[in-house]
Amino acid sequence: MTTQTLRPRTWDTRFIAEAGVSIALAGALHLVKLWQMPQGGSITLGTMVPLFILALRRGPVAGFVAGAVYGILEGWILSGGKNFYYPAQVILDYPVAFGVLGLAGFFPKTPAFGVLIASLARYGAHVLSGILFFGQYAKGPVVLYSLTYNALYLLPDFIIAVVLTLLVWERLGRLQASR
Repeated sequence: MTTQTLRPRTWDTRFIAEAGVSIALAGALHLVKLWQMPQGGSITLGTMVPLFILALRRGPVAGFVAGAVYGILEGWILSGGKNFYYPAQVILDYPVAFGVLGLAGFFPKTPAFGVLIASLARYGAHVLSGILFFGQYAKGPVVLYSLTYNALYLLPDFIIAVVLTLLVWERLGRLQASR
């Protein structure tokens, strides 16, 4: 792997615009909630898809940066701070959890695998946050509670995101091939 793989080709106006559109689309898609969990988390209409596409197109660093910026916007600004319980919790649940979606950028030739890896990393960030900060809601072992609670909304959200990402990625491939 070269250092070029780890850096966006350029941080030019086109890249910044693409990242901005991806972040805005993720924010708009986040508003379409199919199901909302009681202590936070929801199934949406593909919030992660624009961030996955950006990571696959522009590489992991671009995906990390855009995901973290989106996480900050969602967790601190768009929510009005209502999801802010502890500083470390907010960092884990938002910039870290959405930043790791950039891992998909390591696998542009196998996007399904990249999306799976990135989704598992996001799940891990939320599970860790649940273990560290939301144990008071557990009726049994905290680890089992966090694994289950986060899987209830993230698994369906990931399935939606994988299907939509692959459909968009395939279409983008056909568009580029026809040029």
